[in-house]
Amino acid sequence: MTGADMADRGWASTQLIEAAQAGDRESITAVVHGAHSHVRRFAEHLCASPQDAEDAAQEALIILYRKIGTLRATGALASWMFRIVRNECLRRARLLFDLHDEVGGGLTTSAEEEVIRRLEAELVAQAIRELPDVQRRVLIMRDVLGHPGRRVAETLGLSNAAMKSQLHRARARVRLSLAGRPGRPHDPGTPSA
Repeated sequence: MTGADMADRGWASTQLIEAAQAGDRESITAVVHGAHSHVRRFAEHLCASPQDAEDAAQEALIILYRKIGTLRATGALASWMFRIVRNECLRRARLLFDLHDEVGGGLTTSAEEEVIRRLEAELVAQAIRELPDVQRRVLIMRDVLGHPGRRVAETLGLSNAAMKSQLHRARARVRLSLAGRPGRPHDPGTPSA
């Protein structure tokens, strides 16, 4: 993406980004201000809930403000911000899984069980990270956050049937992914092959 493309998209000109990279405070502020709506839109598409989207967008803008000097190419601003937002949304989803495990998991009886529980939680998080965007968002909103199906469909701009289809596909892909991972203990609730 060239500087002209970025200016056309409302981000910032190459000169403004270069001045921000050099540490000019007014330029940094202008770049952050110009990026806000784009970063927010990224977050709304990537995060599971509006609150997570707002928090991820704010975190990404703070990182942009603090670390714009580390950006290597002026044309990489949009992709850099997208990666930051994506990583923040995934981090929030992982935290939610960990919290769910702590609340719903009860007391562990041994260190070995705790290690196995954490390993399984990481395997589930990894399987979810590997899902296509829409499937990941549907699964997190429906199964992790517990939102009603109608609300999930409405939030993501899907019909109820499309949401159910995406949820079914996401669950199937996660099950398949987990079944194929080495070292995963057999789940007695699933038939063995």
